[in-house]
Amino acid sequence: MTSQDLDVVIVGAGLSGIGAAYHLQKRCPGRSYAILEARQAMGGTWDLFRYPGIRSDSDMYTFGYNFRPWTSGKVFADGPSIRAYVEDTAREAGINPHIHYGHKVVAANWDSDAARWTVVAETADGKVSFTCRFLIQCSGYYRYEQGYMPEFEGMNDFKGEIIHPQLWPEDTDYTGKKVVIIGSGATAVTLVPAMAEKAAHVTMLQRSPTYIAARPSRDAIADFLRKILPSRMAYTLSRFKNVLLSIFFFQLSRRRPAAVKRNVIKLVKDQLGEGFDVEKHFTPDYNPWDQRFCLAPDGDFFEVLKDGSASIVTDHIDRFTETGIRLKSGEEIEADLIIPATGLDMQLAGGAVFTVDRRIVQPHDLFTYRGMMLSNMPNMALAFGYTNASWTLKVDLTFERVCRMLNHMKKTGDDIAVPVPPADLEPAPLLDFSSGYVQRALPHLPQQGSYAPWRTYQNYIQDMLAIRYGKLEDGHMQFCKAGDWHAEPGDVRRREAAE
Repeated sequence: MTSQDLDVVIVGAGLSGIGAAYHLQKRCPGRSYAILEARQAMGGTWDLFRYPGIRSDSDMYTFGYNFRPWTSGKVFADGPSIRAYVEDTAREAGINPHIHYGHKVVAANWDSDAARWTVVAETADGKVSFTCRFLIQCSGYYRYEQGYMPEFEGMNDFKGEIIHPQLWPEDTDYTGKKVVIIGSGATAVTLVPAMAEKAAHVTMLQRSPTYIAARPSRDAIADFLRKILPSRMAYTLSRFKNVLLSIFFFQLSRRRPAAVKRNVIKLVKDQLGEGFDVEKHFTPDYNPWDQRFCLAPDGDFFEVLKDGSASIVTDHIDRFTETGIRLKSGEEIEADLIIPATGLDMQLAGGAVFTVDRRIVQPHDLFTYRGMMLSNMPNMALAFGYTNASWTLKVDLTFERVCRMLNHMKKTGDDIAVPVPPADLEPAPLLDFSSGYVQRALPHLPQQGSYAPWRTYQNYIQDMLAIRYGKLEDGHMQFCKAGDWHAEPGDVRRREAAE
């Protein structure tokens, strides 16, 4: 098994991994690094997902990198445009030579005496290993190999096609076919208008309603600012405006959920007009932002419902039949193609096994530190974005903090940076979301604590002040030299120099 020693190893060449490499090159020049990518292409989600209409449901002024303005006027970019944006960023920054494709990370062990991670990756030619001083996990939060697929009774009886969106074959021809999309999340809301253009008819079958809001595909204020200001200033102001709006709307939803719910439902009624059963199909039984909002650019989802090329059914599935789906109500929906847009299967760090001083680490036993590191896990950061705002806002801050830590350790001569939780820290679920994919994953995910810096507040302004400008030596993060810190069963401690 071959080996290579580096300063930093980045796992994943998606939006987060390329961003991490850029920050590292800019803020820590001269550090050696490699990006290990399991697939044969960069782009992560935006290369993997190829289903019709794939796009971001976050505005690109905040979803784009803070160091590379999004110059297209479209607020919600399609998947190929985002993939090209990531590729262009890597090429212009000279990141491509550092990427090792076909390297799936399966294990990583921390050695406290050496102050090194040994990262093991599987390749077509066998296993290879890399040692590094710092490890950055940018492999996303879900299983790439497959999405979540419930077992519906009678699936083998269905004579048509069943395709999960995560495994969409690009040559799929659905022209003139009757399509049923199971689900009501962002994927379903994207698929319905995109497929309605060619399909004979598209039916969205949901068990329960989701909050769906129409938003313009262009930002009028951003367009105006670009006309009167230098491009960089216009982008910065547009980005900050959208950050503030997202924080305001989230806080309003938490503090006055009933009022926000009434207003969102009213806007749906305005979109669909009289005669549509909005109470049944668009009135969720949970509060706004207990799950993610779904966005319909220019109201495209509502338009296809109004013109009859698509319809929505709210019911429970009894079973699949030879010709479609029979519902609990007794109704049967005919289909040639069924698409279970039933969600993701969450997975931490691509399912790799982590050990600290040869002891296996169980993620659920750990606390998140500032939403970017894990308790008692030295020299490792996770790229984990916001659930209520753009993913990239948080991961950009994470990489800034990592670079600050690396430069601090270089200056002080320390080898290890490890967040150590206090004894009185009370655990809480990592994500305060009622979505099915989150609830299924919580027993396998790290937890957050009851107070800062172990609690994640999902607030960009608060995080920016704490992560970008806050002290590194904050009483929770310990810095020390190789051999001065060791993990022990059920506990982690720092060895005193006298030992």
